[in-house]
Amino acid sequence: MIAQPNRLRRNALASVAVASLVATGAAGFGLTQPSTPAYAQSLSKNPIETPDHPPGSFASVVDKVKPGVVAVKVKLDDSATSDDDDGPGQGQGQQVPPQLREFFKRFGQGGPGQGQGFGAPKRQGQRGAMGSGFIISADGYVVTNNHVVDKAKSVQVTLDDNRTLDAKVIGKDPKTDLALLKITEGGTFPYVSLSKSAPRVGDWVVAIGNPFGLGGTVTAGIVSARGRDIGAGPYDDFLQIDAPINKGNSGGPTFNVGGEVVGVNTAIASPSGGSVGLAFAIPAETVQAVVDQLRADGKVARGYLGVQVQPVTKDIADGLGLDKAKGALVDHAEAGTPAAKAGLKSGDVIETVNGTPINDARELSRKIAGIKPGAKVELTYLRGGKSDTATVELGVLPNDTRVANNDRGSSANGQPRLGLSLAPASEVGAGSEGVAVMEVDPDGPAAAKGIEQGDIILDVAGSSVSQPSEVAERIRSAETSGRKAVLMRVKSQKGVTRFVAVALNKAG
Repeated sequence: MIAQPNRLRRNALASVAVASLVATGAAGFGLTQPSTPAYAQSLSKNPIETPDHPPGSFASVVDKVKPGVVAVKVKLDDSATSDDDDGPGQGQGQQVPPQLREFFKRFGQGGPGQGQGFGAPKRQGQRGAMGSGFIISADGYVVTNNHVVDKAKSVQVTLDDNRTLDAKVIGKDPKTDLALLKITEGGTFPYVSLSKSAPRVGDWVVAIGNPFGLGGTVTAGIVSARGRDIGAGPYDDFLQIDAPINKGNSGGPTFNVGGEVVGVNTAIASPSGGSVGLAFAIPAETVQAVVDQLRADGKVARGYLGVQVQPVTKDIADGLGLDKAKGALVDHAEAGTPAAKAGLKSGDVIETVNGTPINDARELSRKIAGIKPGAKVELTYLRGGKSDTATVELGVLPNDTRVANNDRGSSANGQPRLGLSLAPASEVGAGSEGVAVMEVDPDGPAAAKGIEQGDIILDVAGSSVSQPSEVAERIRSAETSGRKAVLMRVKSQKGVTRFVAVALNKAG
């Protein structure tokens, strides 16, 4: 097994004999025996009440939900070549999303004495993967991870009663790493329900799955944190749990003590490849929204606003005269997009969407993406220190576009002197607008903020500039008005615009 210290490792169930297990999240499925074909409806009449202290036993919960957890076995298609088995530490036929290839390289599985693990000979036609999943309806719909069934030639699920049944892939969503399957055999099946409420940090959770091929394994722990961004995708919003999760748990459920699914297990952080109590699950709220679309259309369509945004840092908040560093700062509203049609402009700070506060740029991305195209949303935003509202009809997120979250700039103390040599852009062949950066003092505050030779300063403190004297005037005005920082909009030589806040602390 190859594993690097302190690296997040996705449970690459799609590679070796590791079957279904747990998940964790923020919505739940209460398991029930089949007697009603209603989709995602719990049959439990008397859910277990959540205790405020450790329960004496989780047995009642396990008895109720365990029949709804399945192992997922996949045969990979011929396109799953060595490109998917990327280097040492990769499992046989392991499916690796491009953005996680480096992540997977460091997620070893198996080893001496552990059977067919990493480094095992590859046999044409026998490449496969295993993971976990859970049934969400009496007619046999199953939720699992996208990376478990990606490039699947065929899929089977093994039920708690040891029956192995064929299943087909209904739809996949790589951006959230979720997939929906359907058992092809007729009949009714035990199923579980997604929780309609998010768990609290500290709540007890129970994970059930198939780590290392050991089916029906039950582990327990608590919700350690919520809203984790682990860099796995554009809409990261993971639950963190400390219930032991290992390779083979991908796509499986984590339950609250009421028997509802609160999340789908997806990744772990580990120095060894095994559980160290840091596991991450897709919240049930996200799962419900994605599964509903996959079941109806076989794909997910996301809302599109058409803005590039960045976080409001403390320096940027100071530059804008804001009391708090919250919201999403609009870098640019693309022409012809819903945002531009609604009148949003560069420099606006989006504060709420349909009355829900937006804390940062990633939250705006998740919120907009979670709303169906064509829906009308109401945004509140700040412009020039004044609050305003706009009603926007969302478009469809293009395949190659997303609401950007650009973490640009850094917090560094600066001085009124920027450390720049400037010239009108029009006089040095750098375009018709703005002021060109001719030289940068490597020790100056502007350099510390990433401003480079060849950049174009488009506006300072919310006003456009075309002369170096105007830059100096805006800085003096900001300082006189008591601003702690001055906000500049800068365009790079590649044409990318960003906001840069330079602190106005005077030298001692």
